[in-house]
Amino acid sequence: MPYIKDTIAARATPSGRGGIGIIRVSGPGVTQIGRQILGTMPTPRLATYSEFSDGKGVIDQGIALYFNAPNSFTGEEVLELQGHGGPVVLEMLLNRVVNLGARIAGPGEFSQRAYLNEKIDLTQAEAVADLINSSTEAAARGAVRSLQGEFSTRINALVSQVVALRVFVEASIDFPEEEIDFLSDKKIELQLAEVFQEIDEVLDETSHGALLVEGASVVLMGKPNAGKSSLMNLLTGRNTSIVTDVPGTTRDVVNETLQLDGIPLRLLDTAGIRDSFDKIEAEGVKRALAAGEEADLVIAVVDASDADVMKQAESLLEDPRTVVVLNKVDLVADTDMLTSGIQMSAKTGLGLQTLKDQLKERLGLSLIVGSGFTARNRHIIALGYGRDALVAARSLLIEERAGELVAEAPRVCQQNLSEITGQYTSDDLLGDIFRSFCTGKQDNKVRDFGSAFRIILLPLFSLGHTHPEG
Repeated sequence: MPYIKDTIAARATPSGRGGIGIIRVSGPGVTQIGRQILGTMPTPRLATYSEFSDGKGVIDQGIALYFNAPNSFTGEEVLELQGHGGPVVLEMLLNRVVNLGARIAGPGEFSQRAYLNEKIDLTQAEAVADLINSSTEAAARGAVRSLQGEFSTRINALVSQVVALRVFVEASIDFPEEEIDFLSDKKIELQLAEVFQEIDEVLDETSHGALLVEGASVVLMGKPNAGKSSLMNLLTGRNTSIVTDVPGTTRDVVNETLQLDGIPLRLLDTAGIRDSFDKIEAEGVKRALAAGEEADLVIAVVDASDADVMKQAESLLEDPRTVVVLNKVDLVADTDMLTSGIQMSAKTGLGLQTLKDQLKERLGLSLIVGSGFTARNRHIIALGYGRDALVAARSLLIEERAGELVAEAPRVCQQNLSEITGQYTSDDLLGDIFRSFCTGKQDNKVRDFGSAFRIILLPLFSLGHTHPEG
């Protein structure tokens, strides 16, 4: 991508007032700018108490830090002016830097330059933003592991395996007289199997890493008065949702965030699923169904005292993204008859820990906390495309016996994997990534839950609530 090697500057501390405010400058004009403001350039990597001048007088007093190229975060000359954190004095200092030849940096441009100067790869650049935006301790630690290169190391090792596969296939095609017929040679099948195993492991870890950044969406669904709102309040520890005995009290999607073993969960309480001629309630049901389709997990709340619903509760267990909660067990005389789902009472708290344990198991949280690295949805997509290419290679090799066509698939796989670290990527992708540094997380998880949800859950929740006309 185009890289204009000019000098950029920006405030490196949050807006508002604070004890310390930092102006960061990077580029070829740092030395000239520094001498105009400080009178002389500080010794590299030595904090120096200085006066910051605007040519007419002193703007502020503080610490100056100079990093000479390439020994800086961006790989360029870098100067940090650390003064008092008042917005006026920082604006005066930034204006002075700009008047001396710098321009205001764009969103994420310091990290972008670090990437373009090969100080960090693309996953490490994203980890910088993830570390800044971390909402939990687990997310922060995972971002640090990504920043240290743990994720990059896994991807690079995977790329090396794919390259080795490409070399063998292409050599077998180009120099057939030097090799046995690789269609009858099991070596390539063994190599493919090894790559499949590795890419599946990395894909699984990456999916867990995305949860550290994006969190998980968990939706409470069920018939009216099944106890969804009461369960919402129990899980969050707050009276988030209104609880009454009147069916249809909840008409919109209610959001609340909580942490489960360091992973942020976005918990959504929804309208009771039933047919309704009330326009407001019908819209609430529509939004509930949409939330269920997009969710990472659905907690299907079933009234354990409702015999008609209990007869079909077993069908809910067929979907891996559904956790069945049999609520109101305190109203059931013989709980031995309840053979499926988690027995709970949102009123008394019975079964709460069991539900939390089930959520952790379904989301794979035990594999994340304390050991995982952060990742993003684009990484999952790239790994998925790479895996799809290998599936095509295996089909061509084993089923079609078209060995001469196999070489293209590992090439496509390698290209997709290289997009993760930025060894191969487009300018448009880079622009989107670095612009997001200042606007927060923009990726939405890709899900294919909708059809299964409608088939399995909707009929159950609609029992006994058909239109009067039939």
